[in-house]
Amino acid sequence: MSKKVAEIVVDALQKAGAKRIYGIPGDTINHFTNAVAKSDLRWITVRHEEVGAFAAGGESYMTGELSVCAGTCGPGSLHFVNGIYESHRNGAPVVLIASDVARTESGFNFPQEVDQKKIYEQHSHFCEYISHPSQARRIVTKAAQAALTKKGVAVVIVNGDMFTETDDDAMDWEVYRPQPVCRPNDAEMAELAAMVDAASKVSVYAGIGARDAREEIMAFCEKAKAPMVHTTRAKEFLEPNNPYNVGVNGILGNKAGVEALEDADLVISLGCDFAYTQFYPEAKKIVQIDIDPTHLGRRSAINMGLVGDAKTTFAALTPLVAAKSDDSHLQTHLKQWAQDLKGYDHEGEEHDPDLIHPQFVANMLDAKAADDAIFVSDVGTAMVWMLRHLKANGKRRFLNSLLHGTMASGMPQAMGAKLAYPDRQVIAMCGDGGLTMLMGDLLTLVQEDIPLKLVVFHNNTLGFVEMEQRVEGLVDHFTGLHNPDFAKLAEACGFAGWHVEQAGELEAAMDAWLRHEGPALLDVHVNQMELVMPPKVEVSQVASTAMFGVKAVLDGRTKEVVDLLRNNFLR
Repeated sequence: MSKKVAEIVVDALQKAGAKRIYGIPGDTINHFTNAVAKSDLRWITVRHEEVGAFAAGGESYMTGELSVCAGTCGPGSLHFVNGIYESHRNGAPVVLIASDVARTESGFNFPQEVDQKKIYEQHSHFCEYISHPSQARRIVTKAAQAALTKKGVAVVIVNGDMFTETDDDAMDWEVYRPQPVCRPNDAEMAELAAMVDAASKVSVYAGIGARDAREEIMAFCEKAKAPMVHTTRAKEFLEPNNPYNVGVNGILGNKAGVEALEDADLVISLGCDFAYTQFYPEAKKIVQIDIDPTHLGRRSAINMGLVGDAKTTFAALTPLVAAKSDDSHLQTHLKQWAQDLKGYDHEGEEHDPDLIHPQFVANMLDAKAADDAIFVSDVGTAMVWMLRHLKANGKRRFLNSLLHGTMASGMPQAMGAKLAYPDRQVIAMCGDGGLTMLMGDLLTLVQEDIPLKLVVFHNNTLGFVEMEQRVEGLVDHFTGLHNPDFAKLAEACGFAGWHVEQAGELEAAMDAWLRHEGPALLDVHVNQMELVMPPKVEVSQVASTAMFGVKAVLDGRTKEVVDLLRNNFLR
């Protein structure tokens, strides 16, 4: 019995493990959405397709399983672009069904006609048309396989009239998900072990590619007396219950993390593609191990590049190295890490009743949120407070837009995570700029009954941009925001809201917000003048900030300079 292409596509997606499809219905996908309505897939109607792509990516990042977006021809599918880029860079297995105009009109600049392949093939693992009804299951299955095994986005382009075509669907195409192991050859392993034995101070720099190798890393660190520094993306996987962890490298990192790499004779970069060259140690021996050979040496000059998965490679390396007895390198940076943690706690103390520092909010959230909570943040300062002040315990999950760096990802990615894990506490840490960019989808939380918790760090500015301008010695321009009372906005959308302007009001409001059963928003007015301090303050940064002070005074903004000093340096 023949089936419509729309039915075949839906069935293939279900068999690949998809549970939800995010999008907005419309002309060229009407037959597709009709097939979805008759299936076990849940359609989530969003108000903006970008939100759908973010949400699908949030779901798939957290589960490792397939999620789907679907859009109409032209603008409908184009609206997914930014969220698709974010999902692909995060390694989230997402399939986008991007429709096009009917084949009879294709090539004639018909209204809303867009070459979807040119748009999406530059940032996906698979991007193909269904050119004949007999290809429907095969194309969708191969797209799903690419997304799941290569970890990223796959795009299937379907002309609207193709959905109504029929096929016998006789061939049984399936998704295969092999799990190969890979390590360097014996000669390379012996050379690496010799380098470890020859170095008096070894440090490990582990990234998201080492997410499954925590036990193997700890075994190596014990034997080599090595501190482990991790990237921000690897926090949730490598930080918990790890006695060798000394924190994070980079501008968002901490002193121990930066210095553990600077002080080492040998740094082993493992599954790490950290992009900022200036934070790699200079004139040191760096060995990089990565599953992708194209990653070797692309961020920093290295002495040795090896291909292998982190877990298998370190499991093979540890027996080859001699045990070190001198642990002074490790202990030095563990002590500094303890001081860094005390500093984060100190930053979160609040002694001014007329002021709420964002770190105070983050520390309280860390203490009150569930042990297995899922946290998703917007970019900018909200991301900093999450990474520095929320503790990873092996149960909690974290998601930030660290590779694409896009505004507005927090709320919609958290939406997808909550749909995937309805019984877990999911909290979106939103900037006021990020939330307002895609604010229309607050209505989706009510319409789709998604009991998400949102906390808004309300500072009436694009805070990270403002900070960047000031650190460069510039007077900030065009960063101010005129915002509503977000609690009242939430209530207007149909869910609960709390508004806090005084530090003494925060605890009771946060308790009520977290207890609430449905979607809920906590609007907290935080210090607008807060600076994100790097792990090491350079003279040039101090000089640039001072230059901002001079320029601001000359511009008649003396009060802002006083507030900047009072709120950051005189606490």
